[in-house]
Amino acid sequence: MGLFSSLSREQKESIGLLQIGTFLEYFDLYLYVHMAVLLNELFFPQADSRTASILAAAAFCSTFVFRPIGAVIFGWIGDHIGRKSTIIMTTTMMAVSCVAMANLPTYAQIGIAAAWIVTICRIFQGISSMGEVIGAQIYLTETVKIPARYPATAFLAVSNDLGGFFAIAVAFFVTSSGFNWRFAFWFGAVVAIVGAIARTRLRETPEFLEMKRKQLKKEIEETNLEFDPIRGAELNKTWKEPVNSKTLLSYFFIGCGSPLCFYLAFIYFNPVLKDSFGYSSEDIIRHNFFLSLISTTCSIIITYLCYRIHPLKVNKMRGVLGLLLMVSLPFLIRNLTSSAHLFAIQALIVIVALEVMPSVAVFLRHFPIYRRVSYASILFSISKASMYIITSFGLIYLGNYLGHFGLWIITLPTALAYLYGIFHYESLEHQLDRVHQKIRKDKPI
Repeated sequence: MGLFSSLSREQKESIGLLQIGTFLEYFDLYLYVHMAVLLNELFFPQADSRTASILAAAAFCSTFVFRPIGAVIFGWIGDHIGRKSTIIMTTTMMAVSCVAMANLPTYAQIGIAAAWIVTICRIFQGISSMGEVIGAQIYLTETVKIPARYPATAFLAVSNDLGGFFAIAVAFFVTSSGFNWRFAFWFGAVVAIVGAIARTRLRETPEFLEMKRKQLKKEIEETNLEFDPIRGAELNKTWKEPVNSKTLLSYFFIGCGSPLCFYLAFIYFNPVLKDSFGYSSEDIIRHNFFLSLISTTCSIIITYLCYRIHPLKVNKMRGVLGLLLMVSLPFLIRNLTSSAHLFAIQALIVIVALEVMPSVAVFLRHFPIYRRVSYASILFSISKASMYIITSFGLIYLGNYLGHFGLWIITLPTALAYLYGIFHYESLEHQLDRVHQKIRKDKPI
């Protein structure tokens, strides 16, 4: 905790509120994901196994496919109105979605309308979670200085995993104890409301306020207008800064790794557990509960490593190990002998997952401040949406023709692109270090 001793009380409070808010937001988001094996049977028409898989994939992807729309909306809000507003609005949206799902009639009661309504709720949850995670990452990047910035932002991944872990814990408790599944969503709605209220205590980030001050000053100088506090908003024109397209593309490539690994670890093997090992829906939830525990523990360890080494080194190590695992994955699956063997494979995927964390603060500081929320949100949402569509639907059809070796068509390019992105940002950091060293050298004593 020595790195945080230099932080002000306000900064520590902001870190705490954002961690709690991220936990609550992802608890609500993953609650349906981990209960999907049960809820899909309630809200969607039952058919043959292949049709059921496609319907489940559609429900899963609906959470992410409309995220680019949310990225445009909340990106504009975050860059023009403020980072704080984005965070509060997204948490409120999640609460409303949970209330709707807690009261939603099943397919047996209202027919296909149930499937449409639950899909719309999942869309709103996906949009709100997109704004939430980017808003929290940028807020900490702009308020906490290096080196405390790295573990502070990396701990968001721990809060994320803890939210998913408690979501699956609640799902496991509800399904194994015979409680009505609606209680889980009512609980999710309550925690989202609490998170929204708590975040009203946040203040706007200094970098955003300074950027707005400089932007307004520049526009006044360029137009030869005197400052008018009443008409000040009318002077808010776009302030141009150069954008490195290679840097944006690298961030997109890095963002593609997480959805692939999550889908492989928590979704892809569910049919195998059902068909080959006779698992029920409750058994799969319990199975994924222990897998989520490993994921959370791994995030805690990685956050601790940020105290000792540069976060890009952690990402590079996971990228190399992840590529090796993707190469060997079809062979490991072919030699499955038990559910414990399968769990070990899933645990390996979780451990070497191709995540944006813990280096997200490194990536974000190479984006121009005036469009930081927009660029990060759009790239984040498009990478997640495209990869979840590719994995959810692509692996169904690739599996029919190529078996598990069809994984290579998706996993190997994704892992290689991830490493390309990490190496690009590593070169940017080296260039930045050389600039800082030159400035220090030239600075008069």
